[in-house]
Amino acid sequence: MNTAVKITAFAAALAASFGTAYGVGAGVDPVNAEPAAHGEHASSEQPQEKEKAKGEGAGGAGEARPGGLQVSEGGYTFDLGTPRIAADRETDLRFTIRDDQGGKLTSYTREHGKDLHLILASRDLTTYRHLHPELAADGTWSTPVKLPEAGDYRLFADFTPGGDAEDPGNLTLGTDLAVSGAYRPSAVPAPSRTTTVDGYTVTLAGELRPGAAEQLRLKVSKDGREVTDLQPYLGSYGHLVALRSGDLGYLHVHPGGEPGDGRTKPGPEVSFHATAPSTGTYRLFLDFQHKGEVRTAAFTVRAGEPAGGPSDATPKESGGAGESGESGGSGGSGGSGESGDGHEH
Repeated sequence: MNTAVKITAFAAALAASFGTAYGVGAGVDPVNAEPAAHGEHASSEQPQEKEKAKGEGAGGAGEARPGGLQVSEGGYTFDLGTPRIAADRETDLRFTIRDDQGGKLTSYTREHGKDLHLILASRDLTTYRHLHPELAADGTWSTPVKLPEAGDYRLFADFTPGGDAEDPGNLTLGTDLAVSGAYRPSAVPAPSRTTTVDGYTVTLAGELRPGAAEQLRLKVSKDGREVTDLQPYLGSYGHLVALRSGDLGYLHVHPGGEPGDGRTKPGPEVSFHATAPSTGTYRLFLDFQHKGEVRTAAFTVRAGEPAGGPSDATPKESGGAGESGESGGSGGSGGSGESGDGHEH
């Protein structure tokens, strides 16, 4: 689930956001705190070049193909067994990945400590979850989820087939999830350079530009002091997911380094390289871990404009009245509007 240049591809589809949900492991991770892991972050350059080559083959020179826009690709299909659930009620999501013969895929190549990463986002990009489902022996994945609002959601399964399966490389498949209940769509939060989540302040620097790899830098502080002891999460000090507003194109982004490489510090800054596939509005979700808890900071950016735009709006405090197992209900706001719920555990 290598994510260095995937942001370039995924941005083209939804609203740039980086991320990957994984896991044969147990549980769900609040979106506000879990950096998605895609395989080993060997180096920031190598996976980026690999993604670039993959993207150029799909949309022409310099145009990256976003992931998650198709339910089937490379001979594999995302088969969601629970396409409809009710709002504000815990439900087990169940799904399988099927091969071209209709059989359930049971073998996966583990990346960043997980066999599969599951990302969930509302169509208006105000709710986001990074989930870690469990895999049963028969090839069925499941994870509990409780969504606060009704509406249309998109699920992204990020994985690499393993075993004797023909290797199509890393895949991100997407499918829709309908959540019943009273529905009132929200506007995408306004662009902002700063957001807060559970008392942490995260500041975004850098630009997201169409067709060009750019560095995004996110600095974490708490109570006015820089956080210099971030903890590794899924193989890095931060995980970034980018989704493009409008079609929810999914991008994977690789951090600029990894713990133990001799040059990457555990904060306060985490850097990523990302390429937007087009102009437009993107939603970025940064998962970071500190003092044993994963949180998610969310931002809205416009590709082609300075990160955060011209706004110096006062960040909105997230956290507080959240559901049990959620990270504060709004998961870090990026200006106006709520930023989705955090990771579930």
